[in-house]
Amino acid sequence: MKHKITNILLISAVFILGFQTHDWMSNHAKHEHSTGRVTGIGGIFFKCQDPKAVRTWYQEHLGIITNEYGAVFEWRQGADSSQKAFSQWSPFNEKTKYFAPSTKDFMINYRVENIENLIAQLKASGVVITDSLESFEYGKFIHILDIEGNKIELWEPNDHAFEQLGIQMGAPTNK
Repeated sequence: MKHKITNILLISAVFILGFQTHDWMSNHAKHEHSTGRVTGIGGIFFKCQDPKAVRTWYQEHLGIITNEYGAVFEWRQGADSSQKAFSQWSPFNEKTKYFAPSTKDFMINYRVENIENLIAQLKASGVVITDSLESFEYGKFIHILDIEGNKIELWEPNDHAFEQLGIQMGAPTNK
């Protein structure tokens, strides 16, 4: 009887391990061979006269927990709800040049997968890329212009490193 239970447990373990390995390999291969695409909103950035006052107003009136850069919204990824993800909300001083060459008062940050492949696709399609790929511990970034001249920030996030940075800064997230 003991031998039968051991065999059942062993077969079950191998079965489960096989599925987990298959899932990991599928997800890894999917990312490696992805052509690159937007997976969500990474942030909303906008110009205002007094960023500190705007952050305070949103905190007092709408309950958004803010920090010196704006606010971070924490959510769960759709593909794997056990994984956290983050979006940034940031008011910028109205005189910022960060949105240039766009003359608009806003910029949207899109979360993307496989940013290198996406950049190659965008270049091949003649999309204006305003800078070069920058890599930080918490992700990779590049800026482009859409058809109407709106500057867009593309971010391939490392959510774990982004979360650790927030913890180090003592910046709580909005959940």
